[in-house]
Amino acid sequence: MPRPATAGFNIAQLERILQDRRSEVTRLERLRNELQRKLDGVERQIAKLAGGLRGRRGGGGVRARNDVSLVEAIETAMRSNGKPMRVGDIVDAVQGAGYRSTSDNFRGIVNQTLIKERKRFGQVDRGVYQLKGGEKGSKRKEASSEAA
Repeated sequence: MPRPATAGFNIAQLERILQDRRSEVTRLERLRNELQRKLDGVERQIAKLAGGLRGRRGGGGVRARNDVSLVEAIETAMRSNGKPMRVGDIVDAVQGAGYRSTSDNFRGIVNQTLIKERKRFGQVDRGVYQLKGGEKGSKRKEASSEAA
């Protein structure tokens, strides 16, 4: 039985080999993430230009996979904006941040998510949402304090 390629090395040499490999893995992961971001941007441009032309003819579309859930993506977009947002603006911010969806009605899905997740998102006005515990001077809070 042949001896492993690392046979005969001392511990310091083996640790150095491991460190070199870890560094290479880290470098390659960074490169992969950068290329994935570029590819996502190209895919968004294609989808924007193609519109419905690249629809689901023949069915069997591939479901988009994302690193974060839609709820988390919405929360991040709203937190970075810091003020109440309209549904259309939320959709643009979520997709601009790299969230992928093959839905023809992604705006409707975002709207349903905002309605369903009442613990995280509050409705300020018709079609306008904010994070719960977010803006203190919202129209609803002002109206309710004036009525009191």
